[in-house]
Amino acid sequence: MSLQVAARDPQTATPRPRPFDDDSAVAENTNGNGAHPNGRPTRLPMIGGEVVDPAAVSAEVEQLGAAEAIALAIERFHPDLRFATSFQKTSSVIIDFAHGIESGAQFFYLDTDLLFDETYATRDALAERYGIEFLRFSGMSLEMQEQAYGASLWRRHPDACCGIRKVEPMRAALSEAECWVSGIRRADSPARAGAAKFGWDKRFGLWKLNPLADWTDEQIWNHIRENKVPYNPLHDQGFPSIGCTHCTIRQGADGARSGRWAGFDKTECGING
Repeated sequence: MSLQVAARDPQTATPRPRPFDDDSAVAENTNGNGAHPNGRPTRLPMIGGEVVDPAAVSAEVEQLGAAEAIALAIERFHPDLRFATSFQKTSSVIIDFAHGIESGAQFFYLDTDLLFDETYATRDALAERYGIEFLRFSGMSLEMQEQAYGASLWRRHPDACCGIRKVEPMRAALSEAECWVSGIRRADSPARAGAAKFGWDKRFGLWKLNPLADWTDEQIWNHIRENKVPYNPLHDQGFPSIGCTHCTIRQGADGARSGRWAGFDKTECGING
């Protein structure tokens, strides 16, 4: 299946990052019982009812700009397309693009009940600007988590805490989706340096679009300022990456995500890697 993207001159094309799924379009039994870890049956990657090669589709979308990639995803997957929003600067840009293309696009966020006040305020500012009702997904209450796993799970076992407060709600958020959109960029961290713009996400068993994968900080801020897009004020206070209050500090010496889970060998919550 071709997405009918115009070919780029091979002499000027940059090397294509690895696709999400380097395998052929053969479904894997990832947990021994025929089901994907997110609860939906393992299936072949399809678009419009047709089985496709994820690597080939990824190569086509890699040629597109951010707005073009979002427009293509909306054309192919809406209303079964979900935009994940963290209320960081990349979310502001994606919301601005997507809402301008399809006012009925669906945006959701994962409320860990531990977000910064500034993050909730950014949600409200974006909702007012664009008339969006952000869908909220959350895990068990903090009280239930403490009763089940003890106090300060985030300090003792941050992976388990992220699993409860982010990964499980994410599965619920994507349960009826065919594709989801993330704001991750290659410049975020070494772990994300090879992120493709589009591909098959084995973790959740659906397509994933990273429309800003190749954007720089300068491009992000230029778009926000030129279009007067609301953004999280914590970015002006030394927080290039923003998560939960317990696990986010100002940027350290090791890159934009060094303020996340400081003191642990951990830079991802489990949603993107």
